[in-house]
Amino acid sequence: MIAELVRSILEGDPRAVAQAISTVENEPAEAQTLLSALHAKVGRAARIGITGPPGVGKSTLINEMAVREQARGRRVGVIAVDPTSPFTGGALLGDRVRMHKATDEGAAFIRSMASRGMAGGIARATADAADVLDAAGKDVVIIETIGVGQSEIEVSRLTDCTLVVLSPESGDSIQAMKSGIMEVADLIVINKKDRPGADRLMHDLRSAFELGLRKRNVEMIQTSAYNGTGVPEVLEAVDRYLEHARTSGSFRERRRRILGHRLRSACEFMMRQSLWDRAGAPRMLDHATEAVFNGSRPLYEAARDLLKELSS
Repeated sequence: MIAELVRSILEGDPRAVAQAISTVENEPAEAQTLLSALHAKVGRAARIGITGPPGVGKSTLINEMAVREQARGRRVGVIAVDPTSPFTGGALLGDRVRMHKATDEGAAFIRSMASRGMAGGIARATADAADVLDAAGKDVVIIETIGVGQSEIEVSRLTDCTLVVLSPESGDSIQAMKSGIMEVADLIVINKKDRPGADRLMHDLRSAFELGLRKRNVEMIQTSAYNGTGVPEVLEAVDRYLEHARTSGSFRERRRRILGHRLRSACEFMMRQSLWDRAGAPRMLDHATEAVFNGSRPLYEAARDLLKELSS
């Protein structure tokens, strides 16, 4: 079963790719076997992260980027991490609705993934899904975060280049400059350039950078993604960044840091599984909870003893 699925993925079969991504989301044990089989074919695709506050036009920008990348002969995969439905636990699919042009005019593969409560705007299985798209022959994999505000820095730990998208309507520019996402930006895109305040936002950002907000310079580009203005310039800037990173050796070092981060996350996930999947774990947790609830034991003392019991 796995061998047949792997063969279909390597052939670029979109149904097999979709099945594989569902597996990495929902079947951790089977996913580990699948990803191990794909490992030798992973590592060629450029991974681009797109983050920024809600409503700045991230999905529209990605749609236009995907269309133009395909026009350049590049195969594109998009992973859009959506908010989780409180009823089904699945993705709300809003981003896929806004990216129809990339699939109508080409063969872009677009997949929404539910965040399932994970912090940083990224789903746990996002990097694994990117591996599947990489193995399926995609040249570019774009990862879009939820758009929840200032904490979306996790995407920079999974991608080769991180674009922070802002707009004149994304809120106070000083707050944007103070946010964590500005620290991880490799390229800043100011979308909706036709709206009042776009030039002022760029001026404020440049002034802040000159005062030492960032340790390194970052290129800024204005776009109007709705009509495609400035999108070719964004793609050219991404190409320049990646080429410089490969030439300088920082690309290889960043890939190494990404793998270290993913290994740590995988270990933590496996440890949680091994703790709570063992026989008797629910009963042990119930007893510890009752002891804390009735006041007979402090919380952290009960937690330490519970951990010892679960690990024995």
